[in-house]
Amino acid sequence: MKKSFLAALLLLSPAVFAQDDPTPTIRVNTNLVQVPVSVDYKGERLYGLKAEQFEVKDNGIVQKIRLDEDADLQGVALFVLVQCGREAVMQFGNISGLPTMVESIVGGAPKLIAVARYASGPELLQDFTGNMEKTNMTLNGIKPCEDGNANTLDAVKYAAEALSKRPSKYRRAILLIGETRDHGSKIKPEAVVEELGRSNVVVDSVSFNPGKTEIINSLFHGQMGSGPLGLLVMAVNALKKNVPKTLSELSGGEYINFSGQKGFDNGMLKLSNHIHDYYLLSFQPPMNVEPGLHSISITVPEYPGAKLRARQSYWAGPAATQ
Repeated sequence: MKKSFLAALLLLSPAVFAQDDPTPTIRVNTNLVQVPVSVDYKGERLYGLKAEQFEVKDNGIVQKIRLDEDADLQGVALFVLVQCGREAVMQFGNISGLPTMVESIVGGAPKLIAVARYASGPELLQDFTGNMEKTNMTLNGIKPCEDGNANTLDAVKYAAEALSKRPSKYRRAILLIGETRDHGSKIKPEAVVEELGRSNVVVDSVSFNPGKTEIINSLFHGQMGSGPLGLLVMAVNALKKNVPKTLSELSGGEYINFSGQKGFDNGMLKLSNHIHDYYLLSFQPPMNVEPGLHSISITVPEYPGAKLRARQSYWAGPAATQ
């Protein structure tokens, strides 16, 4: 069954927000975990699967799931983050197609788009607007900055907090364009992992570094016995190696890397094409679920060897980091 990839990506939440009030409210925990999944089998995207054909595990325990048949009607709140310092200075000539790609990603749904560049800290270039012409002008006007830092984690936290203030009728996502390593962030990596694990913000990442983009393997490498604390440690360690890839893995987003303008255009085209091909699954953990970071694993037993891209974690229970 063909699903809107962006609709699925932007509906990944174990958190509850005020109904339509843009003012942030006290966040409470919910026991609904939503997981978008794409399935490739023998080189082809697999459509028409039913809920009973998926097997979803929470820390190794099989869950009863449902398949959302209509997740395409909500609006889109997208925060575009573009690194402007360090390696980014040499890349701005390669990302000139960004406005066209962003317009393709959000499509015809109601939209709110914000834009910021970042180095030592995020600099808001455009607050949320539904005006695509204004957004295109902003994206075309982004300039490099003379700064030796790349505070990616700080920027992602900033964008996630801004997205949390959008009305709940909007799905929320970050499009992150930057290098693989963080340089200078002050926020604890654990806080970012937790935020993405409890919120409905998904990170789609496009990295400057060349290399083959593949369907992501499990971040946790099947290590289900480590418990929430052990999983958090593994996630933080992964962030030290590749920030954008890890953020995408944790939140269920797409990770693309590129070299040169053609590589960027091809990568973004691939991302925009994938936004139409997702299933949206959900499950309800028990009320006494162990607090902390949980690993999600998904298989389609009837199709052994199928390659899946899906959300890999969620956060249960109260906040543990500040």
